[in-house]
Amino acid sequence: MPASEFQATQQTSWMSRNKLAITPWVFLIPALIFFAIYVVIPIFQSITLSFYEWNGLYDADGNSTATWVGLENYKKLWTDPKFWVSLKNNVLWLFLFMLAVPLGLFIALFLNQTVPGMRFYKSMFFFPFVISQVVVGLIFGWFYNPDFGVVGSLWKLAFCEETTNILGNVTFKCSRTPPDILSSSEYATYGIIAAGLWPQIAYCMILYLTGLNNVAADQIEAGRLDGAKGWKMLWYVVLPQLRPATFIAVVVTVIGALRSFDMIAIMTQGGPYGSTNVLSYYMFETAISEYGERYGYGSSIATVLFIIMLFFISYFLWRMYQDEKGGR
Repeated sequence: MPASEFQATQQTSWMSRNKLAITPWVFLIPALIFFAIYVVIPIFQSITLSFYEWNGLYDADGNSTATWVGLENYKKLWTDPKFWVSLKNNVLWLFLFMLAVPLGLFIALFLNQTVPGMRFYKSMFFFPFVISQVVVGLIFGWFYNPDFGVVGSLWKLAFCEETTNILGNVTFKCSRTPPDILSSSEYATYGIIAAGLWPQIAYCMILYLTGLNNVAADQIEAGRLDGAKGWKMLWYVVLPQLRPATFIAVVVTVIGALRSFDMIAIMTQGGPYGSTNVLSYYMFETAISEYGERYGYGSSIATVLFIIMLFFISYFLWRMYQDEKGGR
């Protein structure tokens, strides 16, 4: 046999032997390349930039004007009150956003009924999930408006008296001033979180509705024969079967809380006086906005946020690995 034919036979046989191992990588390689370009490399660039002081400018020769400052940006963060306010708000988002998981579950249990008109009610609960976060922010901005919003109208009904002046114009005389939620440094963050919860509850509800469709009917029947009903049926029979849906709901909710940005940008732009800032928006404000251009300092904020998210993502990946390992 000629040497070339022998080599071709050897190569074909190697491909034939390893095609099951190679095929997944052939499909994964394009996605891995894009993931590396748009996620991995920018992360390392951001971490590197956090050790520099840079305003984004280049000199006449095209060289960066960045100056190495080591850990100086992180030392500034430690004494920056805006950073601690943003971190505290991120923690607040994280805890309150977790309400979306049980609320989504209870709405899904309510909607998982076979009664006339249920499809209409389901579509109403799906609505906040399909609309843009920007639209949600605008809706809640109007909702909280003390002059013409729902909060202002309810306040007028409770604490205001309608009067007519000598010119015939209708005015309201209120015993208490209507609350301006988004202008209050005390309540604005809670108002934005409530707006963010609306679509997040809808998302968790969809996950649980999908999970409820896969609940084993024979286990429900066995539970009934054993006398389980109500909360006992939910706790001991239904919830264990919804564990995968609960895991995904918790993961998405935690990541969504830490990535909160668009609601803040639409409703308050971090105000009043930076009281509603979170790390992602403070990073944007510091590094990218027209008032910032402190790329090194902004990158140090992004690095801190990345480390926090990495902690949760690592835990979730470890849990998924353990589940896969246990399922083998």
